[in-house]
Amino acid sequence: MRAFTDDRDETTGDELWLLEHPPVYTLGRAGRREHLLAPGAIPVVQADRGGQVTYHGPGQLVVYLLVDLHRLGLGVRRVVALLEKATIDLLRAGGVHGARREGAPGVYVDGRKVAALGLRVRRGCTYHGLALNVCVDLEPFQRIDPCGYPGLQVTRLADLGMPWSLRQTSERLQHHLATTLGYELVELEPGPTVEGAGPCGSDC
Repeated sequence: MRAFTDDRDETTGDELWLLEHPPVYTLGRAGRREHLLAPGAIPVVQADRGGQVTYHGPGQLVVYLLVDLHRLGLGVRRVVALLEKATIDLLRAGGVHGARREGAPGVYVDGRKVAALGLRVRRGCTYHGLALNVCVDLEPFQRIDPCGYPGLQVTRLADLGMPWSLRQTSERLQHHLATTLGYELVELEPGPTVEGAGPCGSDC
């Protein structure tokens, strides 16, 4: 993501990268290690995104948003709001009511967090993005203060009556993101697999 952002120019097309990670905790730039309660054998990685600590693992859809804010004419707060809207629209399509929470970016269902957001802006362009719990094991979230909030509960689509596979969720979310951000989707040829990540496509 950093290399893509550093190498791009005003002619470079924006991209969405959709994938899943092996089990890992990531700390944002301002992340405080006291929010890591008992990580155990799960690796902890320092990330250069905003936000505190979160967990990534199989069954969680991660969307990296590589967009030129200047070209879109948007500020970072507006982009965060649009990411939240696309996720809320996805939930609504599955018959679930999602909501924002003032001062705590992400999407929540009945007070439980189903999607976390963390962006970085560099040279007027974003990277990092959104993590949506589809059928991910929720136990590792109990070993941290999710997003820096002690006692914050998390949920997943599988527990909300949305039995979609990761691939099905990916296809639906791409549509909502494109609609919300004003893009026409063009599928790229798959590139080399990034170490520690895999293309989104496993079934739950």
